[in-house]
Amino acid sequence: NSFCTLLGEKPESRVVPSSRAMASGNTFLVKHDLRSQRVKGVCFHPKRPWVLVGLHSGSVQLLDHRTGNVVDRFEEHDGPVRGVDFHISHPMFATGGDDCKIKLWNYKLRRCTATLFGHLDYVRTVQFHREQPWLVSASDDQTLIVWNWQSRSRLSVLAGHNHYVMSGQFHPTQDMIVSASLDLSVRLWDIAGLRYKKQEANNYQNDLFGTGSDVVTKCVLEGHEKGVNWASFH
Repeated sequence: NSFCTLLGEKPESRVVPSSRAMASGNTFLVKHDLRSQRVKGVCFHPKRPWVLVGLHSGSVQLLDHRTGNVVDRFEEHDGPVRGVDFHISHPMFATGGDDCKIKLWNYKLRRCTATLFGHLDYVRTVQFHREQPWLVSASDDQTLIVWNWQSRSRLSVLAGHNHYVMSGQFHPTQDMIVSASLDLSVRLWDIAGLRYKKQEANNYQNDLFGTGSDVVTKCVLEGHEKGVNWASFH
């Protein structure tokens, strides 16, 4: 029900020096409590001193991590919000929730600008691509979906896992996605084909069963004895 952030400078309130901070003298552990709210997802803004927080209540809160103050609130999801992500350059963020919806928000306009439908179960994570107008979402329906957030269209459905897909992440520089699942595996996906994909309507059923997909499985990493909840590239 709470989260911590490591900062390089001392905020004005609620500062508790850690043992490492006391030794180095320039790092402080700041703890902000959201006491009555269960936190499902968090994300830093790439430039501003903000943290985006998805809550079990269905609310999304924008916090100033220097003070812990609430900057804004966004409420349109019906159920817990598990996935949150800021865009690296546009004034927007994405959220995914247990209502199977992905929502795009403009924090300057303070409203939801689009809702993406396609998943059949809880959405666990969402992430924007750094350069392309793409968004990847991972879901309990055992798939990942790559979206074009500008055209609000589905580019490809990544099927292959046989249990909940707990996370999906783009590689920061290469055409790859990594996914983690409760089927005990981590998958690497080659998404280079998406760069050459024609902008046309997709057939969901065809993509679901792998027909005509522009994304292929690069490799499957197995060896865990229990489900994998998260995977991320360096």
